[in-house]
Amino acid sequence: MRTPSVVVENLHFVYQIRNASAHSLKQAFINSVKGIKSDIHVSAISGINFELSSGEVLGIVGNNGAGKSTLLKLLAGIIPPSSGVVRVSGRVAPLIELGAGFNPELTGAENIVLFGVLLGNTRKKMEENVMVIADWAGLAESINLPIRTYSTGMQSRLGFGVATFQQSELLIIDEVLSVGDVEFQKKSMVRMDELISAGEITVLVSHDLNLVEAKSTKVLWLDRGKQVMFGNSKEVIDAYRKF
Repeated sequence: MRTPSVVVENLHFVYQIRNASAHSLKQAFINSVKGIKSDIHVSAISGINFELSSGEVLGIVGNNGAGKSTLLKLLAGIIPPSSGVVRVSGRVAPLIELGAGFNPELTGAENIVLFGVLLGNTRKKMEENVMVIADWAGLAESINLPIRTYSTGMQSRLGFGVATFQQSELLIIDEVLSVGDVEFQKKSMVRMDELISAGEITVLVSHDLNLVEAKSTKVLWLDRGKQVMFGNSKEVIDAYRKF
């Protein structure tokens, strides 16, 4: 039996929102005396449990506001859980928000180095492979232009190229495969399949249910932050479609 590389146990995340009336410490104190709650707590993720092993692909489905993006940020370590366990063995390559980690004033080449270092690579290694990544992303001619001049699709291609440049233990993809032209989507699928075959765990969020069903070995269905169903991709997708 394979040892899980990703373990999520009884995971909870609560947003704390400052009450609009508590605009100062004085007002917060007055509210406290009067019994008025100064903070509003919103449960975004509640009671999530699953495990993933080498080479598995988890698809996450749910309506807007279901908690998908919050869960991805918890898996990536961008935000800490309010309670519960998120344990990932090894390097994480997150593609959660287009352009996240990029500096719009730096060139594409400079951003390859910056983003690559943020993902745990050495500066020297990234500098040596700038053109390799640029060629793969189809951006060789514009790699020395500032990122602010790039289209959304160009940023997506560059981000995917950097994130998948080196094998990681966990690749997190949020809707990135739906951006860009058909040729890029095919190219990205091939790269993703290669990484999965090499043992990389992938977590994929997409509104394309056919894609999720085709690529995932397991699917997690979320609704208002809660785990509705987790298991075989076809069984979960079929249930979700009937919901």
